[in-house]
Amino acid sequence: MSKHRIVIEPDTINSNYWKDLWNFRGLFYFLAWRDILVRYKQTAIGILWSLLRPMLTITVMAFIGWLFKSNIPDGIPRLVFVAAATLPWTFFSSSFSEASNSLVANSNLLTKVYFPRLIVPASTVIVCVIDFFISFAILIVLMVFCRYTPDIRILFLPLFLLLALVTSMGTGLYIAALNVKYRDFRYVVPFIVQFGLYASPIAFSSNDIYSNEHIPAVLKIMYSLNPMVGVIDGFRWCIFGGNISLNMQGFIISIGISILFLFFGVWYFRRMEKSFADVI
Repeated sequence: MSKHRIVIEPDTINSNYWKDLWNFRGLFYFLAWRDILVRYKQTAIGILWSLLRPMLTITVMAFIGWLFKSNIPDGIPRLVFVAAATLPWTFFSSSFSEASNSLVANSNLLTKVYFPRLIVPASTVIVCVIDFFISFAILIVLMVFCRYTPDIRILFLPLFLLLALVTSMGTGLYIAALNVKYRDFRYVVPFIVQFGLYASPIAFSSNDIYSNEHIPAVLKIMYSLNPMVGVIDGFRWCIFGGNISLNMQGFIISIGISILFLFFGVWYFRRMEKSFADVI
């Protein structure tokens, strides 16, 4: 009697994969809720870390900006100006780091059962969104303390939060797929985050770059290739209204890079997904 072997594997050809994402939404909710519960488990101050980390970054970057006398628009308190950039950057750095390491951290789950692997990094990013909303209280308190009232443009803020999510998701998916095969990237990710902190307009304004005649045009374009430039400039434009002007060329380049990262990250993740269980 001949023996037959049945191999069960993900459908990587047709559109059923995206349907599976919806069918496995319960697993998505479970992973996100699990990460929320264990993130600050057995810590002394618990969820207050969501406030303490950005507060320390705001203090340090505001001091650096004051020390080097970076220009900020008149009428805007420096702490509020820096906070408006620190919060989206903290969200990006956290979600990018968590998504990049998510597959390796859940290796035991990947080798046991089939589900769309995209759920794993996506759930970590959603947890970081919750952290962002908690830390947003810092900006509200600073605006109240400094007696600064934003205008109607603040209603556009969710659009730039979505742009930050797209940026972190795209880059996180790409590095997560690479990290499964090349564990060296767990050392590369902190370097990217640290470098990006100083290469992004947090302690300074993008207008200092774009309006400086001594900076070559090619360097300004390279600066715009940082997708967080568009996100941070957008946040400041929403909060400070007419006091902040957007450099449209640099802004469009940053948005284009963010969208490109998302498509490329999803494409590469899907291409490598079939081998995750074997390699990890």
